[in-house]
Amino acid sequence: MATINEIQDEVIEEFSAFDDWMDKYALLIELGNAQEPLDEKYKTENYLIEGCQSRVWLCAEYNAGVVTYRAESDAVIVKGIVSLLIKVLSGHTPQEILDADLYFVKEIGLSEHLSPTRSNGLVAMIKQMRLYAMVFKAQESEK
Repeated sequence: MATINEIQDEVIEEFSAFDDWMDKYALLIELGNAQEPLDEKYKTENYLIEGCQSRVWLCAEYNAGVVTYRAESDAVIVKGIVSLLIKVLSGHTPQEILDADLYFVKEIGLSEHLSPTRSNGLVAMIKQMRLYAMVFKAQESEK
């Protein structure tokens, strides 16, 4: 299994193939569309991320020491962004997720090419993913 930083480097490389932001948006949309649809049972208020302009549902499972995220959004670009976050963070331990420096966001220019509301949404998604990791880590130490 690749480390979080190795996956981030792959993402940076994938995006650096494009100079034009329209192509990068197209890649984001493609990534979002390739993502498996989220089961309807998770499309409830409980899984909705606060602070996103579009609706984003995020759920996480903790199995065999690693966290697996699944998500969906009603906006194609946001769906692409959340699928990138899942690609980078899913399949890692809660501690690895909490320790991760998500430098790929800045490296691919995502933060500066998103509207302020989408940037806030991105921060909210990362925060929610870290919260799940924190909860799983706490449950682990209670055992």
